[in-house]
Amino acid sequence: MSWRTVVITKTSKLDYSLGYMVVRDIDNTVKIHISEISVLIIDSTSVSLTSYLLNELIKSKVKVLFSDEKHNPAAELTPYYGSHDSSLKLKRQAGWSEHTKKYIWTRIVSEKIGRQAAVLGRIDEEGSRMLLSYIDEIEFGDATNREGHAAKVYFNRLFGKDFSRNNDCPINAALNYGYSIILSAINREVVCSGYVTQLGLFHDNMFNKYNLSCDIIEPLRPLVDSFVKKNITTEFGSSEKLKLIGLIGKEVTVGERKTTLLNGIKLYCKSVFEAIEAEDENLICFVDYEL
Repeated sequence: MSWRTVVITKTSKLDYSLGYMVVRDIDNTVKIHISEISVLIIDSTSVSLTSYLLNELIKSKVKVLFSDEKHNPAAELTPYYGSHDSSLKLKRQAGWSEHTKKYIWTRIVSEKIGRQAAVLGRIDEEGSRMLLSYIDEIEFGDATNREGHAAKVYFNRLFGKDFSRNNDCPINAALNYGYSIILSAINREVVCSGYVTQLGLFHDNMFNKYNLSCDIIEPLRPLVDSFVKKNITTEFGSSEKLKLIGLIGKEVTVGERKTTLLNGIKLYCKSVFEAIEAEDENLICFVDYEL
């Protein structure tokens, strides 16, 4: 099973040789067997890769992320077909009923707000209780947008009343970076399961290529929020980014199984698809994590 997260941060050339990714820079040549790589992050614009290597990474279902000149995630490599029955899965996905999508979305929203309440519970008991009350008020499909109301309370209580998700600041940079890493892992699992990321449950933005992944990620966002609250204040640089990347190796629990967040995401995504197909929210195995 793949387990390594590889980050390339300086000028280098990457190519393929006999099952290995070969990384050459000015000082060294390093070989990493592709079967060990789960995520490859190209965190420099001065890296060159061969098309042969990219094809082998796709075949091995390695998630590849590319950063821009500001070292923020800018793109990712996603295969067209991740499963032998992709056409069948796509037909089923296109046929998901509105009732089923709202049914599953209601459960996801409840879980997300519960996790947000747990984050606040460590620093603001009143705010935590307020969020828990929102869970009791959630209607089918979250028709009254309890998620949006909870988010406003949550971020103001967590980062201060002057904080806005639209601010250009280190906290938002860190949040966006952390969300991007987890979203990328979810994208991989969606495609590997034979579905497409564009067709979501609740998210339905014509300009968003990852509507379904944006639905699935919601209960995992508080993990990033909690990390940022503890570790990010006035600066967000390379060392903080590496720590956020390290979250995907964090120990979590799915059901009764302890595993890494990266593998937990795989199990969680699989359970979401099973819940949708069976129209049974109880089949969803959410990722449990310490804050």
